Amino acid sequence: MAALRRVAPPRAYTLLDEAIDLLRQSQPAPPWLDAAFVPVRALRAVDVYDSERVLFVEYGTHTLLAQILATGGTMVEKLYLSQSGAAEAWDRTREPGEVPMPLEEVPIDEALADLAGLLRHTDMIWPRHDDEDYVDLRALAWARSRAYLPEWPEFEPLAEGKRAELIEAFVGQTTDSDAYRSLADLFLDYGDGYLNSRPLGWSPDAVAIFLADWLPRKAFLDADGRLALPDALRDWLRFALERRGVADEWITPVTAAVDMWLPQFEHAVDDETSWGPAKQIAAELKARGVDPRDSDAVDEVIGRLNAERIANRLRDSSGGSSR
Repeated sequence: MAALRRVAPPRAYTLLDEAIDLLRQSQPAPPWLDAAFVPVRALRAVDVYDSERVLFVEYGTHTLLAQILATGGTMVEKLYLSQSGAAEAWDRTREPGEVPMPLEEVPIDEALADLAGLLRHTDMIWPRHDDEDYVDLRALAWARSRAYLPEWPEFEPLAEGKRAELIEAFVGQTTDSDAYRSLADLFLDYGDGYLNSRPLGWSPDAVAIFLADWLPRKAFLDADGRLALPDALRDWLRFALERRGVADEWITPVTAAVDMWLPQFEHAVDDETSWGPAKQIAAELKARGVDPRDSDAVDEVIGRLNAERIANRLRDSSGGSSR
């Protein structure tokens, strides 16, 4: 009962407190029952790409630790309960060649609000019911951070003026061509919607997801765009990370990821079965010579496509029979 009280939601406190008071009359209470688990310090470590961070919330005798990944959907990947001083011990285990993740002390309420918001998001996409340790610590982490849960964040897309400014700055120091401008617009679409430090927080993992998954599914590149993509993306990555103040030695692994993942892009980009609906429609409009600005013509093509797909599914399910 005492342990359950530590992780229960506030609405259950009265009932549990009454039960614990009754039990205390007949048996000794655990020594920690009346201890106040009050946070005394919080620290955060963030990598240079802002794609991974670790939160440490210290409670005097122990530390609650959360490892967060922010590429392809921010989530709490791992939770730990460690001894006090875990932040300094973790910092000492970092190897010289690893991506820097400097520690900084942060306000306790800020760290717990960050943790609560991340747990809420993680529960929506990745509940980890298969990992008993994670589920147990998730309950504890929720109990410690629930009171700090922030409001749902409002997504504000990148302002058109800022977007135009970034594109002009990029083509001004690289190649001012239609292909580069069009690709820079795509890079901003991905960065603004999917990167933690929007829209410039690229990392090697972000490049992998962009080339192997997002770009083949979402975008339709013409011949000039496909030809310019490798150089334009490498140039954009350097442009973006330099603007964020990332050191050159940590920009190199990001640009190197382009060559690593280009073969996957080349394989996926022509596989129509992997295309998203928007890309399929865009390709069909192009093939039929339809102006995407003509809403009536677009609606007609979409209706025709939907009818064709329904007919194909019915034909396939009936084994080709016309009945």
